[in-house]
Amino acid sequence: MKICMIVDDYMPHSIKVGAKMMHELACEFKVQGHEVSVITPNIDRKKLLTIDSLDDIRIYRFKSGEIKNTSKVKRAINETQLSRNAWIACKDFFENNHHDLIVYYSPTIFFGTLVGKLKELWDVKSYLILRDFFPQWTIDNGILKENSIIVKYFKYFEKINYEVADTIGVMSPKNLEWFKNYYQKNKEIEVLYNWANLNPFKKKVNKYRKKLNLENKIIYFYGGNLGHAQDMMNIIRLAKKMLVEPKAHFLLVGAGDEFKLIEKKILEDKLMNITLLPSVNQQEFKQILAESDIGLFTLNKNHITHNFPGKLLGYMVQGIPILGSVNFGNDLKELIENTDSGLISINGKEDDLFFNNALKLMNNELRQIMGNNAFRLLESKFSIKSISNQILDKK
Repeated sequence: MKICMIVDDYMPHSIKVGAKMMHELACEFKVQGHEVSVITPNIDRKKLLTIDSLDDIRIYRFKSGEIKNTSKVKRAINETQLSRNAWIACKDFFENNHHDLIVYYSPTIFFGTLVGKLKELWDVKSYLILRDFFPQWTIDNGILKENSIIVKYFKYFEKINYEVADTIGVMSPKNLEWFKNYYQKNKEIEVLYNWANLNPFKKKVNKYRKKLNLENKIIYFYGGNLGHAQDMMNIIRLAKKMLVEPKAHFLLVGAGDEFKLIEKKILEDKLMNITLLPSVNQQEFKQILAESDIGLFTLNKNHITHNFPGKLLGYMVQGIPILGSVNFGNDLKELIENTDSGLISINGKEDDLFFNNALKLMNNELRQIMGNNAFRLLESKFSIKSISNQILDKK
């Protein structure tokens, strides 16, 4: 079977969780004997279409404006053109290469038009991997007003994105409950958990501990998007409290809207226990994570949807415990705590507990026990093989 995968970000140049997960999924499809084509934007404007491969996966990178780590206005304009640019660059390929299934990833919400054209061209089904309820989370967090023109604009494309999907996979049971109420259409909607392969990265030396002078520290690692949806100031507040523990150190790696704000707060509050690094490639990212002790994440307290950050799977793969702060009602708290894979608190309601949980994880034995449990949780619920089979069953 020939499978067309569409995503707005892809390896090897990205450390975004979506890019990593989609590549792992493409590789699993290939292992099962399927032929995979990946359609993704390329911000290098020199060529209309660049074709390359990674792990024998054929990647078609079409010319695009910047859609990551740029201004919100510029990103919105460039994302709006994604479907159009992909069609222009890849039209000959699409018309001469029939595929049997389309698998596309959201965010972004702007590939709906392209998917609609390809479904008509090939007469095939499509599966939407829905990881982000946009623009709803921007309304929840007061970034955009619900009845504004820009929200209506985004919701127009959001509607197309959902309508062209034959099946929509959301991240968790609470997400499923919320989304069925939000999108009341006769559509097959199911839980499709995030996924990861089960192969931990084997560190050879403590390269980054030596480089960053962290050899005798307990590292609380955060990797990925540094944005408003994550409430990075929650981590800043935690780090400030953790100054009482000289061995505790926070290592933040990534890019996003709040990168500059984090830099500013580190200087203002003299937070010598935080190291902030820009995005790195996947190999470096894995090496840094392999040298870390605790996987850290935070979600904005104003969310009414129930996000499951993909970064948690990276932590589970490495067998390190999870320290998190989530929005009220998020079923992630129950999942992590019931499996004894980490310690979770409610953002804005249990900030002292967030601090106390961080203190508890200074204990080496507790970290070992919870880290092992985290890997077992990964094996039981988030294996790439079970996820790929779930998608292929919809063919």
